[in-house]
Parts: sequence; structure tokens; C-alpha cells
Amino acid sequence: MIDDALRAVLQLGDPRFRRVLLAGVGLSLALLIGFSALLVWGAAALVGPSVTLPWLGEVTWLDNAAGWAAVPFTLIASIFLMVPVASAFTGLFLDRIVDAVEDRHYPHLPPARHQGWGEMLRESAGFLGLVIAANLLALIAYIFLAPFALFIFWAVNGFLLGREYAQMVALRRMPVAEAQAFRRRNRGAIWAMGVLMAIPLSVPVLNLLVPVIGAASFAHQFHRLNRV
Repeated sequence: MIDDALRAVLQLGDPRFRRVLLAGVGLSLALLIGFSALLVWGAAALVGPSVTLPWLGEVTWLDNAAGWAAVPFTLIASIFLMVPVASAFTGLFLDRIVDAVEDRHYPHLPPARHQGWGEMLRESAGFLGLVIAANLLALIAYIFLAPFALFIFWAVNGFLLGREYAQMVALRRMPVAEAQAFRRRNRGAIWAMGVLMAIPLSVPVLNLLVPVIGAASFAHQFHRLNRV
């Protein structure tokens, strides 16, 4: 597992990796900056330009204070937002990353299997429902088991990322039923790789690398476990 991840990291210099990474960083930053700006504006608008307080009279700086107070919240929220952002990004650019991995490390492979729109939509819809359900349950756990929140985050999102990446990589080489059987057969190894990807996912800025490294790592893991 560690070797799979290291091989992915060592290929970051590949021009195809760099192009996808730059596109993904741009997309992720644009989404997070847009969310941050909206949150800061909303906090300031909610407070209003001036507030009359007892003993202090009219105060005109609370809107700016509320806006700036929203910034740390945005940084924390970005950790959780990166899970769906990373998944969306992976779905857009997975083929380019896995193609680069397979071209360098597995040149003997035949062309990847074509996936129809119906198959991709069913997989995406199923994963979206799983993400919503898992994160709602995790939210309850974060509240009642606050000291362990980070470990719960890693465990839950390790499961989600492992399920998503492993399934998407496997579907390039086998039909849906076989890909699901492969994932069930190797659920422990897949979950462990997902946790390894979820740890940097909890670090702002570093989490921007996760989609690229994750797709490449799971490509190596798939071929190792499937003995291709």
C-alpha cells in the first residue's frame, strides 16, 4: 500500500499529472474562494452596516468583524468540502491520471473498457447517496465523540474514498458485477488505502493533491491486487 502511494507521488512530475493537477487546483480553489466570499458577505449582510447596543450606542464595525470571523470557519469547512470536491474532480479527470500510470508502469495492457453514460450515472448516483448518508451519521458521531472527531473523519472518508476510487479504477478493466466483487474481496486493503488518502485530505492546501495521488495510488493497488 505504501509502495503504491509512493509510486504515485514519484510520478507527480509527469506532464499529464501536472496538467490535471493544475486544472484540479484551479477548480478546487475557485470553488472554495467562491464559497468563502459568499460566507463572508452573508455574515456581514446578516449583521448589517450598523447595530445599536445598550451602553455603547451605534456600532458600525460589527459587519466587518462578522465577515472576518467567518474566515477561520471557512478554512475548517474546506476540509469537509474537499471530500465531494475531490470526488467530483476525480470523476472528471480519472482517466487521464490512470492512463498516465498504465502507460508508464503497465504498457502491456489492452485499451481500457468503454463505460456507457447509464453505467456512469448509476454509479455516481449511488455514491452520492452513500456520501450523504455516511456524512450525516458521521456528523452525529462528531458531536457525541468530539475528542475522536479527526479519527472518525479519517475512517469515514477513508471508506468513502476507497469505495469511489477503487470502483472507478476497476470499472475501466471489468464489468460492474466483477468490479463490485473485486471491491468486496479486497475491502480491507481498499479501506486502508482510503484512510491513507483521507489523512492529507484533512490538511488545507495539501488536500488539493489528494485527487491526483489518490487516482494513481488506487490504479497501482488495483493492478497489484488483481495481478494484472
